[in-house]
Amino acid sequence: MHPIMTQPLTPQAASLPEALVIYPLEDLALFEATGADTLSFLQGQITNDILSASPEQARLAGYCTAQGRLLATLVMTALPDAPASGLIGLMRQDILASVLKRLSMFVLRAKVKFGASTYSAVGASIAAKQVGALTQALGHALPMSVWQVAATATGLWICAPTASTQPDVETLRWWWLASEAQAALCQDLKLPHVLGASEQWHCLDIAAGLPWIEAATQDLLIPQTLNLDLIEGVSFTKGCYPGQEIVARSHYRGTVKRRMHFGKIDAAQIVGLKAGADIFDAHGSEQACGRVINIASSVQSQPEGATKTADAATAYVLFETTFDALEHNALHLGARDGAPLTLLSLPYSTKPA
Repeated sequence: MHPIMTQPLTPQAASLPEALVIYPLEDLALFEATGADTLSFLQGQITNDILSASPEQARLAGYCTAQGRLLATLVMTALPDAPASGLIGLMRQDILASVLKRLSMFVLRAKVKFGASTYSAVGASIAAKQVGALTQALGHALPMSVWQVAATATGLWICAPTASTQPDVETLRWWWLASEAQAALCQDLKLPHVLGASEQWHCLDIAAGLPWIEAATQDLLIPQTLNLDLIEGVSFTKGCYPGQEIVARSHYRGTVKRRMHFGKIDAAQIVGLKAGADIFDAHGSEQACGRVINIASSVQSQPEGATKTADAATAYVLFETTFDALEHNALHLGARDGAPLTLLSLPYSTKPA
């Protein structure tokens, strides 16, 4: 368990009037890749350029089949104890074992070993105006630019993409990774914080347009369908990796006909809807026109008798579909008469060039 999760919760503190929120990352898993050939091996396996990344940079990447379809999306950065020969990464828990097994099949004589990480991870977010108070409480600076990394006395901080579901609230967030050796220091800090739900963190990922491949969506989609080329997840100059020819062809020929988009539904209608669920166009054919990539509810437990806010009854969705279906703006989840999907704006453009 991450050391901060073992501390008593302190919702209010004079030093942090708008508290640091800590989120358990129950659906994500950490792994490590170590050995003299780690960087060169993974350079030939994933969609992004890991060799060009400094220890102060993380990389979003995809891992594809030979047909260019994604088996995983992952975030990777240098392992603090071995920056020249080790990487630490995050991916979905439900695909970790199968992805690491597949990667290990191609290691052959390369000096690379995959395994569980000695680090633990949580998500952390705070109002932008309170970052100064947080850095003072921690005793060190924090990375402030997306994909920037800081290896500190309290752990490894990776700045995550942020687009709040509440547009009037400017926040910053990080993946916070801590080793066992850092646990005592983190506990001694007694950092003021409140506990957020993992679903709330996933809502923030969805609002930022950051997709996670899950077991239900493996081997279905190329990186461009999930917008990885729009959010620094694909390098078109790094050289070969499984599926590279297909990914590059779609890029240079401009043949991307489907993209990932952002929407919301009434949380009461989320029952039975999971990643991989079909999307239908009420003004199109009876066939599904897309599928759910990630879905999460912002519903929070509230005191009995309390009036629920609009946001507390919302489920947020990342989904892929055709541009034609998107133009019709009559999308439904699960069936043509299923939950109506209200379109929202991603923090980046998906319109074809």
